[in-house]
Amino acid sequence: MSCSLLEFCRLQELHTVRDYLFLSQKSESVEEKNQTAENELSWDSSDWEATWDGGENKDDAATSATTVEEVTAGQRAPWLQDCVVSLSPCSDLLVVAREQKAVFLSAKWRTDDSGREEMTLAVSWTGTLSTDEGECVSSSICIPLASQKRSSTGRPDWTCVVVGFTSGHVRFYTESGVLLLAQLLHEDPVLRLKCRTYEIPRHPGVTEQHEELSILYPAALVTIDGFSLFQSLRACRNQVARATAAGSDVIQPPPLAYKKWALQDMDTIVDHSSVGIMTLCVFDQMKNASVLGGFNASVKGSPPAMSQYVTVGGGPYTGFYYAVEGSSQPLLSHVALAVASKLTSALFSAASGWLGWNRHKNEEEAVQKQKPKVEPATPLGIRFGLPDSRRHGESVCLSPCNTLAGVTDDFGRVTLLDLARGIAIRMWKGYRDAQLGWLQVPEERGDREFSPSASLPRRHALFLVIYAPRRGILEVWGMQQGPRVGAFTVGKHCRLLYAGYRLMGVNSVTSKGWQLHTQQVCLLDTNTGALRTVNIPFHLALSDKKSERAKDMHLIKRLTTMLRSREVEPDLLESEAKSVLLDIKHPAVKKQALESLLSNKNALVSCLINVTSALNDSLKQQDPEEVDAALLQLCSSQLKLLQLYTDIQELHSGGDRDACPEDVRTRACTNDSLDGIEDELSRVGPTLQRYAHLAARPSVSFAQDSPDSPMPARVFLSQMECTEDEGLRVTRGSEAQWNHLGNFMFWGCLCGKSPPHEVCDALQQAGISPQQLLSLLLSVWLQREKEVLQKPQEAVRNLHTLLSAISDMKGAVEESWDLQSVSPWWQQVRSTCIQSHNAAAALLAAFVAHRAAKASITSRGDSKFQSEWEAVSLELEQWVVCVHQLEDVLVLQTLLLMPPPQGAAGGAAAQCSIKTLLEGGTGGIADSVSKWVFRHDLAPERLKDLLQKKEDREGDDVRPEQRAGEEGKEKDETKEDTDRTELLVAVCQRFPHSLSPDLLFAHCCWEYVVQWNKDPEEDRYFWLAVEHLKLVSSPHIQLGISAMMWSTFIVKRFSAAAFLMEKVGKAPKDRLCRRDVGMGDKAVTSFLGCCVQLLQILMEADSAVEEVSPPELSVEEAWCGAEGPASLAELALEQRGIHYPLVQHHCLLASLLHAVMTFGLKVKPLSLFDSKGKNAFFRDLTTIQLMPSGDMDPGLVSLRQEFLLRLLTAWVQAIQDPSSSAPATKSPPVPSGGPTADWWPSLCLELGSLMQVNPDILRRHIVCELYNQGLDLRAEEVMLEVEDKDVLGSQLLVLTGQRLSYLLLHSQSQTQAAMELLARLPPTLCTWLKAMDPGELRCPLVPLSQTSRLVSRLVEILPENHAQYSLALHLLEAVDALTTEG
Repeated sequence: MSCSLLEFCRLQELHTVRDYLFLSQKSESVEEKNQTAENELSWDSSDWEATWDGGENKDDAATSATTVEEVTAGQRAPWLQDCVVSLSPCSDLLVVAREQKAVFLSAKWRTDDSGREEMTLAVSWTGTLSTDEGECVSSSICIPLASQKRSSTGRPDWTCVVVGFTSGHVRFYTESGVLLLAQLLHEDPVLRLKCRTYEIPRHPGVTEQHEELSILYPAALVTIDGFSLFQSLRACRNQVARATAAGSDVIQPPPLAYKKWALQDMDTIVDHSSVGIMTLCVFDQMKNASVLGGFNASVKGSPPAMSQYVTVGGGPYTGFYYAVEGSSQPLLSHVALAVASKLTSALFSAASGWLGWNRHKNEEEAVQKQKPKVEPATPLGIRFGLPDSRRHGESVCLSPCNTLAGVTDDFGRVTLLDLARGIAIRMWKGYRDAQLGWLQVPEERGDREFSPSASLPRRHALFLVIYAPRRGILEVWGMQQGPRVGAFTVGKHCRLLYAGYRLMGVNSVTSKGWQLHTQQVCLLDTNTGALRTVNIPFHLALSDKKSERAKDMHLIKRLTTMLRSREVEPDLLESEAKSVLLDIKHPAVKKQALESLLSNKNALVSCLINVTSALNDSLKQQDPEEVDAALLQLCSSQLKLLQLYTDIQELHSGGDRDACPEDVRTRACTNDSLDGIEDELSRVGPTLQRYAHLAARPSVSFAQDSPDSPMPARVFLSQMECTEDEGLRVTRGSEAQWNHLGNFMFWGCLCGKSPPHEVCDALQQAGISPQQLLSLLLSVWLQREKEVLQKPQEAVRNLHTLLSAISDMKGAVEESWDLQSVSPWWQQVRSTCIQSHNAAAALLAAFVAHRAAKASITSRGDSKFQSEWEAVSLELEQWVVCVHQLEDVLVLQTLLLMPPPQGAAGGAAAQCSIKTLLEGGTGGIADSVSKWVFRHDLAPERLKDLLQKKEDREGDDVRPEQRAGEEGKEKDETKEDTDRTELLVAVCQRFPHSLSPDLLFAHCCWEYVVQWNKDPEEDRYFWLAVEHLKLVSSPHIQLGISAMMWSTFIVKRFSAAAFLMEKVGKAPKDRLCRRDVGMGDKAVTSFLGCCVQLLQILMEADSAVEEVSPPELSVEEAWCGAEGPASLAELALEQRGIHYPLVQHHCLLASLLHAVMTFGLKVKPLSLFDSKGKNAFFRDLTTIQLMPSGDMDPGLVSLRQEFLLRLLTAWVQAIQDPSSSAPATKSPPVPSGGPTADWWPSLCLELGSLMQVNPDILRRHIVCELYNQGLDLRAEEVMLEVEDKDVLGSQLLVLTGQRLSYLLLHSQSQTQAAMELLARLPPTLCTWLKAMDPGELRCPLVPLSQTSRLVSRLVEILPENHAQYSLALHLLEAVDALTTEG
């Protein structure tokens, strides 16, 4: 622990600050730039130059530096050195000012690239501060004001910026640049502003100092009482806020109290410090009285209180002033200025010279012309000083304890003053232009425990910080005669910012419980904008002779440096670490050093053992009462762990196992207890091979995460700890660390490279519990599943040996275990296998544990009575169930690992275990398979065929021709499809109840609709969900799933689409659909078509519910213990019945909306229903709503009829439109069938019957539209269903006339025969044809044979007494004549 520089903040936009402040500066001349280069590049001879005259040798030393480039000098110029810089002690506000301009930078938090929060200072205000012509900023200070709220914890309420000007004005601003106060206290330039705030006295008897703001002028010193200033600033800030809110500028200034002293008997004064109130002791009082008053001087009874001021400058070099506190004068306000001007000896004056407050424009102009009156100062003579005629002081810096001060001078010296005695006690040389600061460091909590004065208050150490810009170095010195404890190379263009105060407005009452967040010393790097603080440990203030801890910390620092070095020799590291550990005296530091050594990655194991042994031996040789028990226990425990680590390493790297006679016996015992496991392995062998092939797909991993990576000793030690009973306990860290430790202990044994019994004996002798060893063994077995499956028989044999050895340890299987209960030992194995996602390794472990448990129970049963045979089957029954479940999980996991084909939805393969399936409830298995179906994009019909194949295999009545057909289909499939089919059939056979067709189709339907809800643009998912729903055979499940789908996913988007169409009055565009419905216009069309199918399924299921009894849901016997949420089928069966008319009502609306979107019709869908119908929409389908009944309003029926006729017209136009009949690019085809589907006319007829529209009108319209389109054959089919043939005949007669009119009168290819025929026609027919408008025909060019057939049909359907029957005969004759002549 040593001194350090910590960066806690960084300035942003430094270039912006520089450009703003130096914007008006003109370019320098060449001579000025050369002079700048001389100053910057001259030799740093401050160490020896100060012994000579300060300025005699400068000219000669700088003559060779004039050849430096001008650009370089301009770039490296320390521009911030020419500015006035002040930082708030809370580090939340920085002020940079130059001449008339200033920039305020406030604290902001931002996130860097690594995601870490860091504080920055960003520009919050820029502007001009001066108001009088020619004045410039000469000094500034930032004073944080404490909050008056009871809930405050020490953060400032706001910060006041105090700025002094060359005109003598002192102005007070807020953080945002708002002027609060402006006062002219003296007509000379302000030299320095300093502040003193309240500090809690650390010792009784220390005088409590009051808060104060001091302002230094060349010949005067003004002090403002802190309490009065605090109240005045708060009042002004409140007045400014009220005036801003009211929009006025009327602000009344509060009174301000101050003292003004005329400092005498000193030639020049450049800096000062207000030490505070002090009281002399009786001896000093009598001594001063004798010196000043002589023999007959009288002495008062009590020593007077005095305010001490220290000034630096010239003649004398340092001056000490004492102002005796007299009777307090009343505060003089602005009104009493005239009276106050007559009081020449008054200590208190009034605040005068208010500028800009409560005056109109004329008064302001008058004030600007006439300067305010300045009160005279009270003379104050110097008590004594440090005379040095040639030395001139430059700055003075007061320590936080107000007893010491550092003074810099023009000779490059730093002098330390004892303010109580008035003498210089120390001097440093070679620090020209030095900047000073103080650090007061409290003693750490831990150090007090070992201190002889632990009951006394905490000690504080004082350090002086010196920044030498000429050398670019920052030094830290201990006080008063302490050594240099730290030095940093920081650069030549930094600024040391030392405030010397904290928050204003704090007192002994309000400061209780506060934690003041202030920085004492900050170093500002002007190149990078970094703000750094100095961190100094308390122990550096202790001398080396008295502090063993300081020496110990030096030793541990040396050891840490060596441990960090990568090129150190092992022997050197061992010897150095041993000497350091033996030389350290403090037990806590010695423990810290030992832990650092043990956690180092470069130290060898032999080095760790030797060093720890040496330390342990040295501790044992000492007096037992003086030895730290914790350190001794640490040494012995770490030695034990290192020995165990070495033993296990040697066993794993040892020779052949075959030479060990113990292994032969072990192998014989293993063969006896593993009888029958080969049969089980051969039974599950094909599934294991397929699982291993699918699980062995390549994946990305890092070398350091590899399980084969060696385990360092430091990692082994970090995971082990000693218990009180001299045993070992493994600390459970992360899963990777746990597996790594298991690999280190057991993987060599599982591979057959290490003797298992010797390893187990070593671990048992170390004192590790068998339960933790068992957990480690199973973790490495399950983790290394891929390696285990490469040689399963050998791995199973080695696992059995290890498991048997650990089970025989003391404390594994309880001696008092009752065979009628379940063994906790074997239950731990089962719990691990049940929770594992590595199905194959868990199954093999269950096989081995089953055999081992059976052997253990048999051996115990032989030694007990024969009446306990029933207890033998209780434990084994648990294993039978577990093995059966693991086999099921293995088959299911193999299916889930099957990679999806290219182009499918894909996604990560699901991981399953017995625990996850049981916690997933009775529907967990079907849910996993449904997700697999979605990933593989298995078509519903294909899934139905696979389930049918499973049922056919289970039955014996499979016909030969059916089997031959299936074999032909399988030949057409690829190998991957065959494997997928076989795996799915195998899973369904192992879960006949959980994966029954209805349950699987229901879960697939739900999975697809969930995926569609995530991405509504994938309309195919919704269509597939409906297709899966159609395949559910149980109407009860079908009804429940449909109702849940509607209420959960559909109705919200459905209502949004309906309201959108009602709003725009037509099929909405893509942008509106995405905004309101959440999908594009094409997806909305498909969505509405699926809604129609869903509601139709809902109605059909509701009709069939009463005819079929509800299905009974069952689960496989091995999976009866499932506990979790209710399955999807159970939720479906719990749904309430629907209200059929309400569903039909919604289905009608869905059909209308679908038609509007498909054909782009203009209509407001909801306007086709009355108020009852509108109110019934989007209600819960299980509720009974007031539905429309009786005859509808004729106007409403007319609107409906018009809509249906336009729909039929659009359909007829679409079936001839080549763009709509183009093949779809999607696969499978569009769910709605598109606008060319043949079921649109029948749908219109159904809608017409529901909407009380005459269906015969719709049929006649279809016939006319088909003839109009030239589709005569399809029109003749529909004509057979028309009832009112007379009206239809009249309509078709007009259409026929239009065709003939086009052929005879409007066709451009008119023949002579046609003209002759037109002349032979009867006049009435000719006139009637001329009146026809062929422009209404969409397809006028129809073959004459079709027109002839149409006229013949007209003659047939028109009765002879019809008014237009004769016209039809004339048309027939004309068409026959045209046909004959053509």
